[in-house]
Amino acid sequence: MKWKKITLTVKNESADLVGNMLVELGFDGIETVDNFQISEEDKKKMFIDILPELPANDGYTRISFYTDEETPDEETKKRVNEGLEELSAFTDVSDVKFEFGETEDKDWINNWKEYFKPFRVDESIIIKPTWVDELPDKKDGDLVIEIDPGTAFGTGAHETTKLCICALKKYLKANDKVIDIGCGSGILSIVAKKLGAGYVLGTDIDEIAVGVSAENAGQNGIKSAFSEKAPGVDPADDMNVLTAADLGCGFYCSNVLEDSKARKLYGNDFNIVVANILADVIIPLSAVAGEFMKEDSLFISSGIINTKADAVNEALVSNGFEIVEKLTLNDWVAFVAKKAAKER
Repeated sequence: MKWKKITLTVKNESADLVGNMLVELGFDGIETVDNFQISEEDKKKMFIDILPELPANDGYTRISFYTDEETPDEETKKRVNEGLEELSAFTDVSDVKFEFGETEDKDWINNWKEYFKPFRVDESIIIKPTWVDELPDKKDGDLVIEIDPGTAFGTGAHETTKLCICALKKYLKANDKVIDIGCGSGILSIVAKKLGAGYVLGTDIDEIAVGVSAENAGQNGIKSAFSEKAPGVDPADDMNVLTAADLGCGFYCSNVLEDSKARKLYGNDFNIVVANILADVIIPLSAVAGEFMKEDSLFISSGIINTKADAVNEALVSNGFEIVEKLTLNDWVAFVAKKAAKER
């Protein structure tokens, strides 16, 4: 169906209140656009390597929302104006501007799927969306991984994911125990299991991601479990996710950088730690990744823009890792690093 798109232009200082008011009125799909410049401190918190160039802040925010095509514009405007009238006691909404438009007749929730096509990671691994049936270039012996990212991050198409998959294919041995930090939609966990890992534990700070990862594992014939709770909150969940002998993958919601209890719970007997995140996360992670690893285990890290590769290299070495291999693809870098044996 077609939808009407209504955009309000409001002063920056009023934007939060106006947005909350629209939600309370029951309008769907609230979208906020402003030109606030991002501080260096905020960049670090967001873990973003490359940021778009933003135009100068003009002091206004554009807030868009949607109604069905049968709702009269005047009715919508009346409801919004009544809400603005109530807000006027708390903030300046004296010059709010309305703009009415119409969207195309598309399924906006699922429209992105038309851009996610099957693709070949290397000569023998294909990533395929779950909703696509045909694979015209599939060869005998190809490993096909089916993925539906849902609202979790990760289709597998990015260079950094390809680098991790290639490293796993090269270094993973049969029955290795693997931990996937920042598992997203579960691609690396699933690939690791399909390549012969004995057990894979995926962890992510997003509770939605661990559920999506478990669903994707099931889609690929891997028995899995997941917990949206912090480790240790529910011992039954810990047992189900971490110690069930018949599981191929377990997925946990946790922040291993900040949660030492989670690190202890997960154990120190992993053969491979893989993390496809960003350089600004890999650097502090290199200080704790060794806690998960046996001696001579491998830490595969990616998500590293080439301008930050030296900083990641330095962090790995300073935290007791030996660089085994540096992989590159376009502007992106991955490291395979070995946990050095302790001196006796």
